[in-house]
Amino acid sequence: MHQKPNFQRLLLVIIFNTVIALGISVFTSHGLWVNWVHSQCIGMSIWALTDFGQFWLIPDIEHQWRRLFLLVPVSVTLGYVVGSAMARALLPVGSLGVGGKPAELELGFLFVSLIAGGVITYYFMSREQLARARADIARSQRQAAEAQLMLLQAQLEPHMLFNTLANLRALIALDPPQAQAMLDRMVAYLRATLNSSRVTAHPLQAEFDRLRDYLELMAVRMGPRLHYVLDLPPELAAQPVPPLLLQPLVENAIKHGLEPKVEGGRISVRATRTQDHITLEVEDTGVGLSADPTPPDGFGLAQVRERLATTYGAKGTIELIAANQGNTRARVTFPLEKHA
Repeated sequence: MHQKPNFQRLLLVIIFNTVIALGISVFTSHGLWVNWVHSQCIGMSIWALTDFGQFWLIPDIEHQWRRLFLLVPVSVTLGYVVGSAMARALLPVGSLGVGGKPAELELGFLFVSLIAGGVITYYFMSREQLARARADIARSQRQAAEAQLMLLQAQLEPHMLFNTLANLRALIALDPPQAQAMLDRMVAYLRATLNSSRVTAHPLQAEFDRLRDYLELMAVRMGPRLHYVLDLPPELAAQPVPPLLLQPLVENAIKHGLEPKVEGGRISVRATRTQDHITLEVEDTGVGLSADPTPPDGFGLAQVRERLATTYGAKGTIELIAANQGNTRARVTFPLEKHA
């Protein structure tokens, strides 16, 4: 990867050259203006040769950094020669004085140029190496987060499958035709989700599509006792989310809210945007939190919390709310990902 010439460094080089000129003025009899012109001409020549030489001769700095050991001395030497010639051309004749003074000034700038070239190169190389190290750390953290999400999803999918098979087993004895229909729906659901089941993020639209498949699967068993509404605004359809983020909440709503209620009820899943956050809500008209003698499914809620923490850190939250008239609402909030 080419390292483009960095013109931000030019400002630092100009400041550094001015400091050198001030230092040399203390130890020589030449005026500050003469030293400043010399310093700027030599320093900027070294900068140009080093940066543009790095761009053309070291296209892959990560693997070809050893070439700097040849580029820097050559750039410093040529920069000194070119810069000195430029300074002599710019300064009035006689400004360097007489006798041994010009040689003294030239020798001082040559010595300072060699030291400054090495120091500046080491400084910027250290910065680049630090930036690459930070990028490697960020990449490792991202890969670890992706592996964690894959592990969580691998745990969630069997959990959902076992629950469905248990329901299917019970339905076989009670209503074989319904059991057959449920089995067909489950095969279709598994086939439809196979390709997306090993990714760490997918669009919110895909999450709602998988919820619809799952709820249709549950509707085969529960019949008219289950009604559902999925509300996803078009502008949020492309928002990336971890797969299976909402399904454990829907499973809880059915298991702890609707199934204990004789007449069943309705599940509503909504997505809304509030400033720079996305809010997802799963609400059921079941027995409610206080009426349910057993606590909500700890495994499912724990998985949702872990997936939020892995993907969004402390910015991803989940809360259970006892709504009016016995309704239960699970609310998930996380940052909106802004698209370029």
